[in-house]
Amino acid sequence: MDRFTALPHKPKTPLQQETRASLLQDDPQWELAQRVVAGPHFARSPLLSKFLLFVVAETLEGRAGEITEHQIGVQVFDRPADYRTLEDNIVRNYARQLRKRLAEHFADEGNSEPVRIDIPVGGYVPVFLPAAEARPADEEREAPVPVSKPAEPAAAAEPLAAPAGSKWRIWTAIALLSAAYSAVLVALTWYAATRAQTSQQPVEPAQPLWTALFSGPANSYIVPSDAGFNLLEDLAHRPVPLAEYIAGSYQGMSLGGVDVHSASDLRSQQLVPFVDLQIASALAHLKEDNPQRVFIRFPRDLRLDDLKSANAVIIGSVGSNPWAAIAETNANFRIVDRPGMEGAEIINMKPQPGEATSYASHWNEPAHETFALIAFLPNLSGNGHLLVLEGLDVAGTQAAAEMLLHASAIAPILKRAARPDGSLRYFEVLLRSTSIESNATGTQVIASRIY
Repeated sequence: MDRFTALPHKPKTPLQQETRASLLQDDPQWELAQRVVAGPHFARSPLLSKFLLFVVAETLEGRAGEITEHQIGVQVFDRPADYRTLEDNIVRNYARQLRKRLAEHFADEGNSEPVRIDIPVGGYVPVFLPAAEARPADEEREAPVPVSKPAEPAAAAEPLAAPAGSKWRIWTAIALLSAAYSAVLVALTWYAATRAQTSQQPVEPAQPLWTALFSGPANSYIVPSDAGFNLLEDLAHRPVPLAEYIAGSYQGMSLGGVDVHSASDLRSQQLVPFVDLQIASALAHLKEDNPQRVFIRFPRDLRLDDLKSANAVIIGSVGSNPWAAIAETNANFRIVDRPGMEGAEIINMKPQPGEATSYASHWNEPAHETFALIAFLPNLSGNGHLLVLEGLDVAGTQAAAEMLLHASAIAPILKRAARPDGSLRYFEVLLRSTSIESNATGTQVIASRIY
């Protein structure tokens, strides 16, 4: 039991919150907090605004010593009074975002403020500092992420609520992909450079898996998602099967409302999600990686014959990486697109007791539950292996990769899959995670199959 659950705090009613705001109305520090949440860095993030105003109000009312992770989880994020902070780290994840947004606000909109708000790392109590003493925005960082783990993506503006239809989402994604294209090229160059660096220590307990994929005489391909293709599907409002993808016939799909230049970019450029590049980089640092045998291959350049004689790590679901369909042919858990490309769900072909028949997420909400799959299955000829890491969204795919790269949580499954000779039987793992601004947190195993 958490040490903070013994005396649960009851969430304040709207009347109590209104009374609190009235009592603090003339406090200059409270007024500063109000200006911060009204600024552009917080206006689209109601939960971050609520987080900041709560800890500021508690501090100004003399209860700074009572501000705990558990209390914030209950009061701000509507967690039940008996929730365990060790199992649900939503407060810590939002605290990182809050520190970054505060730094960005005071570096931009609030640059002229004589006093600034800071929340020092290691706690949740805000402090009010003269501007000259506050840390610059580029110092608002957490401890560095180990290179063998996919790094947490840089904080991005919290997404707007999507209007009816998917046009807003599609055009926003096109703009972001266009802006990120040069960054992807840099990341690919950096990925290639990492291949020559000294390998990290082997990842345990998944080492038998990496040995099977990367250490044999056969070639191995790391196949990231095709983000441009995924947008083409969105614009056409229909999924494209693998056969069409291989033939390239999807290139002629009607893209109503898209200008010629943007349409050409989507059809021709090799656009890859940054999360996929992080995963590829982490795989390149494994001890078992062999630069002479392991290659990164854009999915449009992969061929069926490659998957008859080689191993492959396929990153992303069928909506963004159609090659995942090969592994799903005989799998129990399968990702299926919803009509009109409005999200997807995981279908459980043969549910066991206590399992659901399907799993879906509310992908258009900034913080939501999501699901992911890890599948280790044979290649097309049965003489090699396929590893598929796929999620219902980007955070799901990230969760699947992190679970394997730091595999203590699925160690019991890998142990059950181990044969006496040290090789692995094929398996599938279904994961549940929380997506916060497209970053995975609190990932758990909820179902598995071993063959």
